[in-house]
Amino acid sequence: MDELRLRILTDGRNLGNGILKVDGFINHQVDPTLMNSCGRELAQRFGGVRATKVLTAEISGIAPALTTAMYLSVPVVYARKTKPITMPDQIFLTLAPSHTKGRTVELIVSPEYLGREERVLIIDDFLATGQTIMGLVRLAQAAGASVVGVGALVEKRFEGGRELLSTLGVPIEALAVITDMDNGKIVFGD
Repeated sequence: MDELRLRILTDGRNLGNGILKVDGFINHQVDPTLMNSCGRELAQRFGGVRATKVLTAEISGIAPALTTAMYLSVPVVYARKTKPITMPDQIFLTLAPSHTKGRTVELIVSPEYLGREERVLIIDDFLATGQTIMGLVRLAQAAGASVVGVGALVEKRFEGGRELLSTLGVPIEALAVITDMDNGKIVFGD
């Protein structure tokens, strides 16, 4: 998606070690117009999977998941990283390593909002190693739901996440695919 690629090149920063700083428009300060365009594009790409829910991880995945779900006319469920007192005692919980946080995080979903009959589309801001998305897959599977697709705003193809997720046998889409971030550059692929 040209609009997202251009924004990454103009406002994103390669911080080294595979870290792409996009918090000025994607995941700290959010550009709602850009997220709307991204959500519309992801919804078009996944229109045929008949999703009944969009699942994402707190907090960075919420904006693209919300706009995608809006165009698909389905609810969004986001996996929380801490359990609030309003959540039931019985929960779905998994652990996933966070590259940007440098530690393992909990991903928690209430069984009130994810069930057996659901067809789950997973949307996140990044597809890198695939570990966070696999955590979301485990949550959906624990609920007895079917994962019907995986979408991301940005894929760092060189980190191998697509290969990990390919075993799921579902469509995987990324709006901006980065193939190289060596020596401070940002190189896009198809």
